[in-house]
Amino acid sequence: MAQPSRARVYADCNTHRPREYYDYELHVVEWGNQDDYQIVRKLGRGKYSEVFEGINIVNNEKVVIKILKPVKKKKIKREIKILQNLRGGPNIITLLDIVKDPVSRTPALIFEYVNNTDFKQLYPTLSDYDIRYYMYELLKLFLEVYPR
Repeated sequence: MAQPSRARVYADCNTHRPREYYDYELHVVEWGNQDDYQIVRKLGRGKYSEVFEGINIVNNEKVVIKILKPVKKKKIKREIKILQNLRGGPNIITLLDIVKDPVSRTPALIFEYVNNTDFKQLYPTLSDYDIRYYMYELLKLFLEVYPR
């Protein structure tokens, strides 16, 4: 009979954390005010969302607005909880706010705006050193996310 798989490293990384850290189903989302943000232009889309450049009309700062497509509430709460847990970590984009359209009840995640280059243009230009640097930064992130 097959044995259940178990990770060789970080298998128990959440056992020392309180239940509130990992139990996203019990997480209560604090919704912000959608009227504080205005869409400027579309940046892209994915399987579960569409992403826009936006502006916070309260402080006139650029933001990124990720409008989520209809998915299970559980999936949305999980993404929100993970982003909130990782906030402030190295190489983690900051989740600034969570809003919901009052009519359609469509949720949107508001992130800090980061000026970047599209990966399709960036990847062909990377040197061996650049790739090693980005891999190192990813490893730093993993060490932060999965403490021993």
